[in-house]
Amino acid sequence: MMSRKNFGAIAVAAVTACVTTVGIARADGVAEPYRDAYRAAFKDQRVVFVPVAGSVDLVKGWMAGLHRELDPLGAKVEIRDPNYDTNAGAQAITSLISEKPAVIIIQNPDVSSYARLAKQAEAAGIHVVQINMASNYVSDSYVGADWAEIGEMGANAMVKACEGKSGKVAVIQGALSAATSSYQIKAIRDVLAKHPEMKIVSDQPADWDPSKAKAIMSTVLKQNPDLCAAFGFWDGMDLGAAAAIAEAGLTGKVFLGTSGGGEMTACKRVKDGTFDLDVSYDVPNQAAQLAGSIKYLLSSKIAVGLAKGMSYTTPVLITKENASDPATCWKIAQ
Repeated sequence: MMSRKNFGAIAVAAVTACVTTVGIARADGVAEPYRDAYRAAFKDQRVVFVPVAGSVDLVKGWMAGLHRELDPLGAKVEIRDPNYDTNAGAQAITSLISEKPAVIIIQNPDVSSYARLAKQAEAAGIHVVQINMASNYVSDSYVGADWAEIGEMGANAMVKACEGKSGKVAVIQGALSAATSSYQIKAIRDVLAKHPEMKIVSDQPADWDPSKAKAIMSTVLKQNPDLCAAFGFWDGMDLGAAAAIAEAGLTGKVFLGTSGGGEMTACKRVKDGTFDLDVSYDVPNQAAQLAGSIKYLLSSKIAVGLAKGMSYTTPVLITKENASDPATCWKIAQ
């Protein structure tokens, strides 16, 4: 039988040998076991973005983020810009299905126009990621705003702005067929239904066009000079509504809320009173999550059509209190 003394000596020797071995391994270094396969998953893989329009600050920000994250890995990031032409966008996606890139990123103008094409792309073995404006087809991944949340934020802001006032509010939607509009207006109506003092006196689409938004707001103000608040569904469009309010001499008297990408001009417009609230989608965060979704899809080797993941991004409220903070808004150069 081994004595306690001998057993203790053997145990100490074993531990010493183990520590010595580990020490040598740490000193010599160990090859990272996943890096080569990870980088190989992106080498020469094409990632093609079909936006609504390439000139919008949102798209410029997303593209900058994609290039920053994917270019160093050897991926090839491209854009096919339909420039607000839905038919051109459909043609671009159709062409890409035959070209078979690794990933197609789609910003849908509405819930149906590209849905069938997204399904066809996945059937052809192409990952489809939808950004900020989803279709009624659930693809591998969606990254973007929670439009119901933004609608709730807009409605609550109008309720607060109208305290002690007429309670009359206006809503300026984008395109009625877009998910952006459908989800926001439902959330706005649900919130306002809890406040009987509030009344929507106008709910019209401006189809993302600032001239239409201006015409709508001009008419609303003539019919309702005691309007206390309005909320629009995109700040690029709602510049028209702001112009109508200014021409009526009601800037600062009629609350105007909107939402957008949160680029530096958004902060400037809140500071100068063009908008009272701009709910930012936080494009840098969206770009990072968009790139992260693509990294996961390609590096995991998951079969096309199986992921069905959602990544709702956290909005940032731009108000006069934080609009002067350089960290609130972003620049492409960043």
